[in-house]
Parts: sequence; C-alpha cells; structure tokens
Amino acid sequence: MSPPAAPPASASDALNPPGPETVARFAADLDRLFAEAAGKALPASATIALAVSGGADSMAMLLLAAAAFPGRVGAATVDHGLRAEAADEAAMVAAVCARLDVTHAILKPAAPITGSSVQKGAREARYAALTAWVEAAGADALLTAHHADDQAETLLMRLNRASGVAGLSGIRPWRFEGDHPVLRPLLAWRRDELRAIVSAAGVPWVEDPSNADPRHDRTRFRELLADQPLLDPAALARSAAYLGEAETALDALAETLRAERWSPGKGLLRAGDLPREMQRRLVRAAIAEVRSANGITAPAFSESANIEALLDALAGGKAATQAGVLASPERDGRWHFAPAPPRRSL
Repeated sequence: MSPPAAPPASASDALNPPGPETVARFAADLDRLFAEAAGKALPASATIALAVSGGADSMAMLLLAAAAFPGRVGAATVDHGLRAEAADEAAMVAAVCARLDVTHAILKPAAPITGSSVQKGAREARYAALTAWVEAAGADALLTAHHADDQAETLLMRLNRASGVAGLSGIRPWRFEGDHPVLRPLLAWRRDELRAIVSAAGVPWVEDPSNADPRHDRTRFRELLADQPLLDPAALARSAAYLGEAETALDALAETLRAERWSPGKGLLRAGDLPREMQRRLVRAAIAEVRSANGITAPAFSESANIEALLDALAGGKAATQAGVLASPERDGRWHFAPAPPRRSL
C-alpha cells in the first residue's frame, strides 16, 4: 500500500467532522444533482452509495456524506486484483467506515482484468461491480468523487484530441447505470479543499501510484496545471459545465429533428440542409439504428465515432461506407442508409 498521507488512527480515536457550512454545501450539491437526474427531490429516507477508493478525494466524500446523511450511507471499495497493496487500502477504508458507522463492502471483478487497455478494463469491471452492489443494496444513487481539478484535466486532454462538444463536456455531473443514477457532487470542489477536509478529520488516505505515472496523459496535464499560473482549474471546470449544458441542448434539438427527418422504414434521412453538427448527430444515430436492425456488430461503432469523411462524401454527392452501413445521397438533400453489400472476394 502506498504510505497513508495521514497516520492511521485506531477505532477509538475521535474524528473531526467537516464544519456545518461545508456539510450543508455538500448536501445542497447532492440534492440539486439528484433532482436533475431523477426529476424529483432526494427522498428523506434515501440511501446513498459511495465509491471509495481510499484516495483523498473519495475519503473526503465519505466524511461529507456521513455527516450530511447519517445512518443513510454505505460505501464500497473495489479491489481490481491488479496491485498487492489494494487489499490493505480497502481494509483501511473499511476501518474508517467503521468509525463513521457507515457500512462497507469490498468488491472484486467477476473475472480477471485483461486486454490491451488495463485502465479501460478496470473501469468497466469497477462499474459493473459497483452497479451490482448498488442494486443488491437497494440504494437510491451511487456517488463518485470526481472534482473540479479532474474536470479541468479532462477538458485539456480532450481539447488536445480535437474533441467536439460532447467530448469537451468532460465528466458529466450525472448519468445512469441501469436504473440507478451515478452522481458526481464534487465537480465544483477543488482538490486542495477536499484534502484539507481529510487532513482536518485526521483520517488516512492513500496515493494511487498511477497518478504519478508519466505514461498517462492525465498525469502530464495535471503537472501542466500545477506548474503554471495562467490556467485556472476552477474556471476550466465551469467551462466544461457550460459545454455540458450546450451538449444537452444540442441533443434535445437533434432528437426533435430526428423525429421529423428520419424515416427508419425507408432508411432515409433529410439532412443535407442542416448544420454540420446536426448532421453528425443524426447520421451517427442513423448508422446505429441500421446496424441494430440488421444485426451488424463489426466493425465497432460508437456515438463518438469520427464520421467526417462520410459527411464530406455525402456533401460532395458521393456514397460512402462506415461501420458496415452504406450511405448514399439522393435527391432533395436526402441520404439513404442500408447495410453495406458484402465485399467481393477475388
């Protein structure tokens, strides 16, 4: 285990809880997020599930949630089976939870994590385990500890990859895993203030060694933000939030246009007269629907796929194929989508 950033405490040691104003701020942020996600107020009897890795950010969230919603909080730590220290780190979280009267579970992936991208595999396994735990516990929401500095790093990384509006929206404040909302109530909180909460409480935390690994883009952008005064992480995080609002508005407009302009039975989309961004969204949706209706699974395709070459071809009056779907221009700005014919063998 990485050395704790604060000395381990025994179960009999008293914790210094966060101040009332800090707790009230957290409770208000969570109430607002739950209302946005679920379309209703957080029930007074709601149970709240926390994903707590043992890092300073998630330990701060644990302290805040335990103080704001006493007796209604449960926490889980996922041991991915990738580091020997992970078991000790999970045990440390369990010990702090016991002192806070918070139930705690240690979760493990259903299968070993393999593949070319260990980080991606670990994330998928983590959310699968957490979702199953939330469902079994009957919790009303799952909270993760992403914060403003995480958001700023994400925005810079995606700017550097020429991402569009959806990518620049960064870490969304809420989403759903099945029927359960996943909420990020700390996106307006800075890393330093979260660490101050943990330090003041006198509880330990651990440093994930991957956070200092220069092979990861996020590590390099974190160092960039730390080494210069011109970029304000809090301002960057707010910009990502505004872009998230723009993304939501564009999505709503695209759904309206899709209902008006897409004929799934005929595979026809009237999109030639639309702005490029609307074309992107509607064409991706058309490709996805044709693939689903015809059982096309390869090559891979996602809602973030780059379709610029396809759009260029259609705008120039030429047919093109992407992800097993043939798109052909027709008259009056309509585009036709159908399964691509099989390639001829030589």
